[in-house]
Amino acid sequence: MSRERGSTRRSRGTVTIEDVAHAAGVSAMTVSRVINGGKNVREATRVKVTEAVKQLNYAPNSAARSLAAGEPMHFGLLYANPSASYLSQFLIGALHAARHAGAHLTIEACESEDAGEQAEVARRFALSDVDGVILPPPLSESKPILQELANLRMPFVTVAMASPKPHSLNVRIDDRAAAEEITRYLLCLGHRNIGFIRGHPNHIASQDRAQGFADALKEAGMKVDDMAVEQGYFSYRSGIIATERLLKRAKRPTAIFASNDDMAAAAISVIHRHGMSVPQDISVVGFDDTMLATSVWPELTTVKQPIAAMAEAALDLLMADLRSRITKTQRKVNERVLTHALIIRESSGPPPLEKGSKRREKAASK
Repeated sequence: MSRERGSTRRSRGTVTIEDVAHAAGVSAMTVSRVINGGKNVREATRVKVTEAVKQLNYAPNSAARSLAAGEPMHFGLLYANPSASYLSQFLIGALHAARHAGAHLTIEACESEDAGEQAEVARRFALSDVDGVILPPPLSESKPILQELANLRMPFVTVAMASPKPHSLNVRIDDRAAAEEITRYLLCLGHRNIGFIRGHPNHIASQDRAQGFADALKEAGMKVDDMAVEQGYFSYRSGIIATERLLKRAKRPTAIFASNDDMAAAAISVIHRHGMSVPQDISVVGFDDTMLATSVWPELTTVKQPIAAMAEAALDLLMADLRSRITKTQRKVNERVLTHALIIRESSGPPPLEKGSKRREKAASK
């Protein structure tokens, strides 16, 4: 027997759909039509129901009924990521996990940077047919979205939040340690003039990667102020602009560390356009190890962030959380920190030999 998700399910607190109907002076069926975007509702009625939903903080939840009846659970994934490569791998992981769990996955974009619009998208999503929400970066850091979901008591899991709120669910890698490792690798190759392209200034991962870069330099007795640093925004276009600026520096860097693969790929393109070679003239390294890393020439040295596995872990955490809420048992795990890896390919090598150096003279004599 099929069920109508939304017309009779209980809220996450004590508020029911009948309470909303009573407050708005309409039937529960009308409330259900409004929540699920039905068209046969007068605008005045829609406004009354919407106001009642907001005032009562009503949010439908079918998780308990789904588990009890052995029916598939419905999860939502809100996304807004400037890197198509990152997003595609994340979606692959989420879809694989949902299929494996026998769950349904609803995917929706939220690309506005306006706080009010983000909150409204989150509200509509929470009031739709979902039992929990997955938030990959950068939406995992959106205060309006996080607050709206918390107000509605909608279970959610964030991805790539370095410092999640207490008792919240999160999946991440150690971005700071990973950035420190790849910077140390460049230093071990002999580079002492490393250009750094920061990620989006509003993203926690950007700050952690910049800090890891600084940590490695400090360990080597160097300072970030002595390096060429340009601002990027995790997009390919921003990588082009940042690299052009780096190449115009009086002292051109011998290596560039871009905070993600999209910007690193852009750096390689710009270097080639200026008639130089990678890594013979300038080494380039990235971060993420997306499919783009092996699509460029030369293939990119980068940090492997297990993006698809992070999506799978996020859905697993969310399902475990829902089960603990329903069975009223204590949640065992709030956060999962996955392992990163340094992937060395052809885009990195020792710095070019300087004129007059003993190493250059020795190489020329061979």
